[in-house]
Amino acid sequence: MSQIFHLAVPAGDLATTVTFYTEILGCQTGNSERGRWVDVDFWGNELTLHQSTERLPGVRHDVDMGAVSVPHFGAHMSESDFNALKQRIEQSDHDYLDPPYRRFKGTEFEQETFFIADPNGNVLEMKTMVNPEVLFKT
Repeated sequence: MSQIFHLAVPAGDLATTVTFYTEILGCQTGNSERGRWVDVDFWGNELTLHQSTERLPGVRHDVDMGAVSVPHFGAHMSESDFNALKQRIEQSDHDYLDPPYRRFKGTEFEQETFFIADPNGNVLEMKTMVNPEVLFKT
């Protein structure tokens, strides 16, 4: 049975948003329906970007690193992939919504994370964990 997660989001101008996901984030595209939607390989998960005129409203929730945008989605990645992504962002004209921040320093849950918005305002949290095997440890 597949363990792939699927999420569909409004993309605004589809061509602009696909460029962000492919050129900045480094994702590959898959199936699509011209002018309507495009599937993106989002670190092994299926993200479907839908052409739209609407943007999702967002709010901020307080956590240890400050007020973060909700809703948001993202991916866990290796430290080398995470650093390569940061470098692509810093070399682009996109700014961080919330810059890289190291959380839970000195604990088994230590991680570095940042938030960035796609061209339609969908908020992504990207992160790398020092010990990813503890993610669902109970």
